[in-house]
Amino acid sequence: MPYAESKDTKLYYEDTGKGTPIVFVHEFSGDLRSWEEQVRHFSRRYRCIAFNARGYPPSDVPKAWTKYSQTIATDDIAAVMRHLGLRKAHIIGCSMGAAATLHFGLHYPRMALSLTLIGAGSGSDPKKRKQFLHNTATRAREFETLPLQDIAKTYRNAANRVQLLHKDPRAWRGFWMRFCEHSGTGHANTLRGIQARRPSIYSLERRLRQFKVPLHVVTGDEDENALDAGLFIKRSCASARLSVVPATGHVVNLEEPVHFNRITDEFLALVESRRWRPRTKL
Repeated sequence: MPYAESKDTKLYYEDTGKGTPIVFVHEFSGDLRSWEEQVRHFSRRYRCIAFNARGYPPSDVPKAWTKYSQTIATDDIAAVMRHLGLRKAHIIGCSMGAAATLHFGLHYPRMALSLTLIGAGSGSDPKKRKQFLHNTATRAREFETLPLQDIAKTYRNAANRVQLLHKDPRAWRGFWMRFCEHSGTGHANTLRGIQARRPSIYSLERRLRQFKVPLHVVTGDEDENALDAGLFIKRSCASARLSVVPATGHVVNLEEPVHFNRITDEFLALVESRRWRPRTKL
């Protein structure tokens, strides 16, 4: 099995297709298999790399939560690229992976051809921060004590998740079956080390105002936290464009894969043809 090493941790990856590279960074409840519809589509013209984050088998699952952080998750993307000899790539991330993708652009702008963020912003609302941290700590303890099948029942019925069930019951069942194959320890440590300690997107305003990497923010209109954060990024960052997908929840690439692939094709084509431009005031 192919692995890239980052900070003494082995990260499993899959490498498909040829061409300009795209690196896919998955969300908390998913893994690299969440990108199947995108890899099948984009690998016809691009080199597609999807990897499992630390804590997600067959990647290593460090036992100490201190081996997990937003900085480490960001550096892991760079480590996978360096292992594969990639100087630059388009980076596409969902939720937790969107946060890592955004921070990758902030810390490694010269390695990013473009950034695509799906469902970014969980835990960022300062009015809900205290409750978010309480919920995160509670869930971390649950991942250490309860079977993943029991935890999945709570996650899959969330308001921003149930849209997938309504649209594609087969995809919904498959997603949660894969979730139950994950590591409880990996999830608990990810919650403690990354989710509970990453900075709010709203704290990045100054840096976003100076940001120049082409940025595409994608959110479903049924994903309230991400919708608010997406509007904030759009207003703060001249290099950002915002796509809001109607009647859609958190994981846009799974709920509306055809639509997501089309708008991403258009964005990448603008970037690669050098037709993309940051917006300017009239």
